[in-house]
Amino acid sequence: AGNSKSSKSTAVPPGPPMYLDLVYVPNHSNRKNVDVEFFKRVRSSYYVVSGNDSTAEEPSRAVLDSLLEGKAQWDSNMQVTLIPTHDSEVMREWYQETHEKQQDLNIMVLASSSTVVMQDESFPACKIEL
Repeated sequence: AGNSKSSKSTAVPPGPPMYLDLVYVPNHSNRKNVDVEFFKRVRSSYYVVSGNDSTAEEPSRAVLDSLLEGKAQWDSNMQVTLIPTHDSEVMREWYQETHEKQQDLNIMVLASSSTVVMQDESFPACKIEL
């Protein structure tokens, strides 16, 4: 009963890589749900990274590092754009500390300074052309 071996679960089932235009990184980029295998298999031109809850470690530095590690194993150097939905300390530190590696892997991070104003509200946004 107490001797069951715990196996690592992965959010992505085994199989060949999937190529997509736009991917929302699931669960606010929480490391419990997204790992290197996700980025090795789910290959996208654009990844939306949500999360601005530092107490829940979202976005997770481990997830951002997994993007770098997973992309390094792709057989092509296609352009990847990372779109953070919030400006966070984790995102800023990761960007600064890994900027050279991002350039080597052809990863661009969009700034979060664009704003759309509609009627009586404004909100951050970005335009993606596919």
